[in-house]
Amino acid sequence: MSQSQFNQVFLTQRVTLLRTLQRMVNNPSTAEDLLQETYLRVTRALNERSVEHLEPFVYQTARNLALDHLRSRRIQARTVVEDVPIEVLEGIASTHSTPEEAHQAAQLLERLSVSLSQLSARQQRIFILSRLHGCSYQEIAEELDVSLSTVQKELKLIMAICIGVADRLNRP
Repeated sequence: MSQSQFNQVFLTQRVTLLRTLQRMVNNPSTAEDLLQETYLRVTRALNERSVEHLEPFVYQTARNLALDHLRSRRIQARTVVEDVPIEVLEGIASTHSTPEEAHQAAQLLERLSVSLSQLSARQQRIFILSRLHGCSYQEIAEELDVSLSTVQKELKLIMAICIGVADRLNRP
């Protein structure tokens, strides 16, 4: 199947495919991103091998990307909450916080920023990939070409630093 044939299929199925992705991820912007990624992945696949049934292949690729996205979001939400003690979570300023609470939260963010800036470049990258991008430990290990154990140890150290900063701020 040629690239021009794929473009034709993609253009005719674009709206339906986008609606499917929107229903799956419940976010129009994310669905657009996934649709673009689908196009890129299928194009790459067509350059590597022949695809006999293109339309189902496109839909399956889009579906897999959406499921990966949802899995990543679920892991990120669970990981962020499970790694932080409840006292720290309760200490985060809400949008209805008092000026004192907002000041304390600002101090916490400032101190965390200082502490995190003192991490090595690899530790910072691990933290960003894990906590901001929702990457799994395995994905981080592969991207940084380190062992899974290294990623786990580094994240444990980083979280201990964050918890220590919060503990010191909350002490009278």
